Amino acid sequence: AGAGADSAEEDGSGQVREAGEAQEASPLPEPPEIFVCPITQELMQDPVMATDGHTYERHAVERWFATRLTSPKTGAALDLALLLPNHAMRHQIIEWREAHGWK
Repeated sequence: AGAGADSAEEDGSGQVREAGEAQEASPLPEPPEIFVCPITQELMQDPVMATDGHTYERHAVERWFATRLTSPKTGAALDLALLLPNHAMRHQIIEWREAHGWK
C-alpha cells in the first residue's frame, strides 16, 4: 500500500498519528498523596471528611463504617460516623485532574 506524501499513519488501534509521534502516550503522573484515599489508594472523586479529621472517598469510608467505628487512618475509636463533604479538596482534585489529563 503506497504511503505517498501523507505524513499521518494509522497505528493499528484505529488511531491516526503524525509521523514521528511517540508510539505510546506518556504515563499519567501520580496524584499527590493528599488526593489519594487512604482506604482505596485511588484518586478520590467524592472526598468526605470524617470526625477523625481525615478525608476519604465516600463509598469506601461508608463501607468501612458499616462494620466498625474506628478511624481508617489511625485505628482510633470514633464516637460518631459523621461524614462531611470536603468541597475544597474536591475542587482541587478536579483542577489537578484537568491539568494532568486524568479523566
